Amino acid sequence: MTYDEAIEWLLSFADFERSGRFQDRPDVAPMLALFERLGNPHLGRTTVHIAGSKGKGSVAAMVESILRAADWRTGLYTSPHLHSYCERIRINGQSIPENEFSLLTERLREATCSLQVELSERKLVTFDLLTALAILAFKTHGIDRQVVEVGLGGRVDSTNVFDTKEVAVITPISREHAAILGDTIALIAREKAAIITPGCTVIMAPQPHPDAERVIREFAAGARAPVVDIAREYTWQKPVHDATGQHIRIEGPPGIIEARLPLLGTHQIENAATAVAAVQALIDRYPQLWVDGRTVRDASAEGLASAGWPGRMEVLHEHPLVIADGAHNRDSARCLRETLAEYFACDRALFVIGCSADKDIEGIAEELAPLASHVIAARSRHPRAMEPERIIEAFGRQNVDGQIAESVSSAVDKAIAVGGESALICVAGSLFVAAEAREHFGLTHV
Repeated sequence: MTYDEAIEWLLSFADFERSGRFQDRPDVAPMLALFERLGNPHLGRTTVHIAGSKGKGSVAAMVESILRAADWRTGLYTSPHLHSYCERIRINGQSIPENEFSLLTERLREATCSLQVELSERKLVTFDLLTALAILAFKTHGIDRQVVEVGLGGRVDSTNVFDTKEVAVITPISREHAAILGDTIALIAREKAAIITPGCTVIMAPQPHPDAERVIREFAAGARAPVVDIAREYTWQKPVHDATGQHIRIEGPPGIIEARLPLLGTHQIENAATAVAAVQALIDRYPQLWVDGRTVRDASAEGLASAGWPGRMEVLHEHPLVIADGAHNRDSARCLRETLAEYFACDRALFVIGCSADKDIEGIAEELAPLASHVIAARSRHPRAMEPERIIEAFGRQNVDGQIAESVSSAVDKAIAVGGESALICVAGSLFVAAEAREHFGLTHV
């Protein structure tokens, strides 16, 4: 099986990411059946499981980087990817190669042949199989610590297969995927807090909505799981920053941590504090597992300094300044606007916008309009891309003029032509749009 054949086989199953059609399921029984067929490869290693609406990928990347700085063998599973499915599965910080991806897919195909018949109407989906691929890779490489990001929601997500885990992280919760997760913050929080298992340590990032915090605490109490409240137990600041990163200072139970963080935005400092707390929770549970001679402060400073997470406030080009960010809902668009103003002294920006058809484009437009001098709506090549006419209409209702481009690449070129060398151009709306902008500037790897 070649890599292309492996992808073709994986995409022959129902794929919510590409189709937008979520296959409703009452539980994760198909995943558990698949893992049992594979010998339960998800068991036997320390697990950090991360859910939330914003920042969960950044936190996952930071946690893995800190653990790796402490000389542990790490596995990281995230989604979606920017350029290659291999990016989703990382061993000690490196994406698995295509040949390994193909070999694991072949093994997976053998295991699923008869299982599909046994499952009858309970069918596996693409994300189930990608999750299984990651866990198989972790077992094959003898990983000590696995950091697993939830794909969608939490309760019935393919990753929610651990009866017990050491740490469950809940990043900020906001409105998203209302048709699937619910139309209130409380309902969405219930889906995400369902990753909490009995006795695990819950790391609760600062929550912008009181209902989210209330639900997280209810789930934690029901599971007798202690809660680390980042907003109460940690403080942070950024003494210095520039276009390439920021010097940060975090103070909490591990002491004072000072580090250079190559990710921009106040929200990324909150994410860093959340990641540090997750690692500290592991040490509190198993102090004997910590590497002699290393402190959480040392590993955190080193790990945060080397943490990379492309497509999030990433500078793609300097003259003119082109920034890509995967902001995809109202809250993340607000963070984007605030970061542009604070870190780049930006009072007007030219936006290239493209997003999935199910995104709250009205909310995104309302948040970005105060900074927007002009918007170019891009028609992404992603099958779930929103029609650019809807984007233009949403920004038009905020009195922002715009035009349509037939691709992200042409939209970036138009933005440069309109704005000139002195413009600040920001590409946002969805990660797949950020990925296409990266490719336009020759950036095809992460």
